Amino acid sequence: MKSSQTWFAEAKKLIPGGVNSPVRACLNVGCDPLFIASAKGGHITTVDGAEMVDFVESWGPMLLGHAHPEVTRAIVEAAPLGTSYGAPCPAEVELARMIVDAFPAMEMVRMVNSGTEATMSALRLARGVTGRDKVIKFIGCYHGHADPFLASAGSGVATLSIPGTPGVPECTVQDTLLAPYNELEGVEELFGKYAGEIAAVIVEPAAGNMGLVPPAEGFLEGLRRLCTANGSLLIFDEVITGFRAAYGGMQTRCGIEPDLTTLGKIIGGGLPVGAYGGKAEYMRRISPSGDVYQAGTLSGNPLAMAAGLATLSLLKKSDYAALEARVERFSRDLEDIFREKGVAVKIHRLASMFTIFFTDGEIKNFADVKKCDAEAYAAFFRKMRENGIFIAPSAFETAMVSFAHTEEDFARTLEAARRSL
Repeated sequence: MKSSQTWFAEAKKLIPGGVNSPVRACLNVGCDPLFIASAKGGHITTVDGAEMVDFVESWGPMLLGHAHPEVTRAIVEAAPLGTSYGAPCPAEVELARMIVDAFPAMEMVRMVNSGTEATMSALRLARGVTGRDKVIKFIGCYHGHADPFLASAGSGVATLSIPGTPGVPECTVQDTLLAPYNELEGVEELFGKYAGEIAAVIVEPAAGNMGLVPPAEGFLEGLRRLCTANGSLLIFDEVITGFRAAYGGMQTRCGIEPDLTTLGKIIGGGLPVGAYGGKAEYMRRISPSGDVYQAGTLSGNPLAMAAGLATLSLLKKSDYAALEARVERFSRDLEDIFREKGVAVKIHRLASMFTIFFTDGEIKNFADVKKCDAEAYAAFFRKMRENGIFIAPSAFETAMVSFAHTEEDFARTLEAARRSL
């Protein structure tokens, strides 16, 4: 069998950077990627034959673990019936019902094919509903790679957004306003400066793309208050936290209802999927019911719907509290190891997610995250990989734990951490 090194050399001749999503290239951690041959439960096996404990879990979808037998069976049973119809199927209605039942703020939902599709569609809907153009997003929060969300700016809360990547015209992000995460003052200033112009505020209710940064006390409540007072829609991007922070997402956990919600990852059981939903008065504006256009050839794909139905049916019966308690114990044990070794870290944890920040400072937003020691994280990543543990190949990502991870996996990880420091 070809090695990861050989596969990567071949891939770089055919695929930009040798990967189909940038972080997979492992550039931030100073090594080449491993190519995966298979995955099962909480483990992955590389083409080189190395079996590893996996805390990436396909960046979040595999809350039940890889290749769960009931999810696999659902896909296998659906495949012979056809892989795409371009027409409605019963499974998409059943999955929509499960999602709507799980989220108190959601009365209707539209299936799409990725988290990026979900967020760009939700923003279009918010603009259509309000008749306004501007959107507030938070520095360090990631909402997919659609042009309006690839805005970059300094720390000034009222700084005009500029293109965050070549290929994004300035005109497409000039209506994207940036504020620091967890700081309501910046949002208030933007609402004051652009009164009557802001269509929506989009936020990860627990940030997962600058590492895991939970919301500060009163932050989400403040966003809800400001949006309501200013006639703007509040969009919760729960592509990561949906069905992971709780069965009904972060909004169920914190008790705050957004106007629109975006989902992905877990609702497809590991297959490509996305969705956005919210109050019926808004969702009925989507074509063909209304005048806001959005479409997708593979939306409601029967394989993804089958995998999603099987996944949510299992999660509905799962003990989220027990998994959270296990992750809490494990992460505290991990903190103790760093402390014993004299290494300053902060480990943020929420539900089945955690992030190791190499710092002795507080982390409340992206500016704080950028002060962390990325080189220390990269060195730790490489050592952990050598010792059979796969964590995210970026200091700005979140580690994911599944229901399939065992106490033996945790013990193996703690021992690997001791050897890696």
